[in-house]
Amino acid sequence: MHPKDLRLIVTLIACPGCLDPALVEALRNAWGGGDPRWLSPDEAAEFPVPDLPENAAAVRRELDAQSVDLVVQPGEGRRKRLLVADMDSTMIRQECIDELAAVAGVGERVAAITARAMNGELDFEGALRERVGLLAGLDAGVVAQVLAERIEPMPGGATLVATMKVAGARTALVSGGFTAFTGPVAARLGFDTHRANELLIEDGRLTGRVAEPILGREAKINALHEITAELGVAPADAIAVGDGANDLGMLELAGTGVALHAKPAVQARAPQVVNHGDLTALLYLQGYARDEFVTP
Repeated sequence: MHPKDLRLIVTLIACPGCLDPALVEALRNAWGGGDPRWLSPDEAAEFPVPDLPENAAAVRRELDAQSVDLVVQPGEGRRKRLLVADMDSTMIRQECIDELAAVAGVGERVAAITARAMNGELDFEGALRERVGLLAGLDAGVVAQVLAERIEPMPGGATLVATMKVAGARTALVSGGFTAFTGPVAARLGFDTHRANELLIEDGRLTGRVAEPILGREAKINALHEITAELGVAPADAIAVGDGANDLGMLELAGTGVALHAKPAVQARAPQVVNHGDLTALLYLQGYARDEFVTP
């Protein structure tokens, strides 16, 4: 078979040292693929195939149960010129509003609303207003406290951003959270720009309100359109990553949309799913080998 006939790329990703070469070889043989290319020994590999196998979805579920991610995508144009990323539970481990609520003593109430909103069970904008309302009167200095004591980057995030920037890509943090968090997180991880909602503060305390209009699902789609237009590229030239229902629009619009460790309802609709790799999985999906990674 001529290499040009192998239009799709199959990528397999597991935790470091957990990807069995025998599994890669067996799947390559079963699907009639080309020669495997190891992106990272015993962690990530890829091979080309001519068409999407009929049993791809079943195989993905089977491999997911073995803690291996499987992604099949077009090989052409995989390396993207723009990264658009959600923040909460994507670029950082936490949900910032839940952490604020924990300090305010309403953690369980807010976390329950957050979980339902991210799974698509509640209207995002209404759920955000309700949660922020429960924070009314909280000392605004708590934001800095939460940033310093409770917020941790998701593994691989800084490497993802640095590697794409060195390759010439633009990087944007687009969150349904708050600018008080996206600003410091974007600076820490090296993003070029950030967008989020603004918590309103009066006399040093949270008012319980957020500036309108709220940046939600549609605003994330608009942000992707606006940033690609500024760069003179198409949405197909972007890779987007998120975990919540409000991310689905931008995941579906981007050339590569990845649900990372996402809620079940999001996984069911997202173009691509990564459950076991960290954020460097987005580099493997673009064909970067580990020796090309840039450590910030």
